[in-house]
Amino acid sequence: MNCVTPLGLDLQDNWIAILKEDTGIDVHTVGCFENIYTAKIKDLPTVRTDLTYLERMLYLTLEPMVRSKPLGAKTGFILSTTKGNIEFLSEGKSEEAQLHKLAFKMSSLFGFITRPIVVSHACVSGVLAVSVAKRLIQTGQFDEVFVLAGDKVSEFVLSGFNAFQAMSAKPCKPFDSGRDGVTLGEAAGAILVTKSPEHALVEIVGEGAINDANHISGPSRTGEGLYRSISSALNEAGIDASAIDFISAHGTATPYNDEMEAIAFDRLGMNDIPLNSLKGYYGHTLGASGLLELIISILSLRHNKLIPTKGFVSRGTSKDVNIITQKMDVPLTYILKTASGFGGSNAAAILKKVNG
Repeated sequence: MNCVTPLGLDLQDNWIAILKEDTGIDVHTVGCFENIYTAKIKDLPTVRTDLTYLERMLYLTLEPMVRSKPLGAKTGFILSTTKGNIEFLSEGKSEEAQLHKLAFKMSSLFGFITRPIVVSHACVSGVLAVSVAKRLIQTGQFDEVFVLAGDKVSEFVLSGFNAFQAMSAKPCKPFDSGRDGVTLGEAAGAILVTKSPEHALVEIVGEGAINDANHISGPSRTGEGLYRSISSALNEAGIDASAIDFISAHGTATPYNDEMEAIAFDRLGMNDIPLNSLKGYYGHTLGASGLLELIISILSLRHNKLIPTKGFVSRGTSKDVNIITQKMDVPLTYILKTASGFGGSNAAAILKKVNG
């Protein structure tokens, strides 16, 4: 695993920052948006002059993982992003803005010989990409798959969320009674999914993805898609909901998303399971969010440490959920990662700690 975020340019620096409860959210100016709270990477190394800003993020994330690794005919590559090089549109380069162009560029840059795959499904993209990698391995198409995810803060994305009146005036407050919207962020993350149990950190024991087609931007008020996604993951894992040790929720801090998640967890009898959202540290990193949060949650699992939800003070959902408010050292075996997005998309993955 590896990640490049406003909290650090590698996995270790991110984990240290998270343990200190630092946040990458700060005041920035992005295009016409002045003095707006976002999580942007400071001093991103140039590394190569032929790469865009996003491509540099992706390169810095994946390069240490593939530096000395042979990439054969059974090694897959999946790119997860929602907007890719969106800035090319304003430059009149619509062809270059297409996501498959970015996927092929990154694939050839690292020397993958298999055809790259793009997973772009709103904000469930990162979690869904891991599920796709798992399924491709199960069907025998690949022995291993590198999943690379990334999105950047741009004027285009800020304009979209602002038009929805979904932006918070302050750093976001997931699940809190005073929450009023998202804080956007940028990040890149990478993870290797493989059929080999040797050196594995976790096993993907169950996953599910259900689209309830509720609305182009509004989540189901009953949490139907998320409820069914988690149910599917539990069924594949062959465990009861009570076996989950903690939940890494989507937790965007919009009034509707957090309420929907709380309802879905309540329907599954998961009210007492410790739950966090990492959006207060990283903001909402769109297509990278699910993978980035999965990576940090795997570190939590490995270190038996629960991470608090930054920004949360008092419960603001109709159903009770057990929000983590302080760091805790507890034995952990199973984690549930959830994600939800525009168009009624939902995804869930259950991971089990292995090899210690």
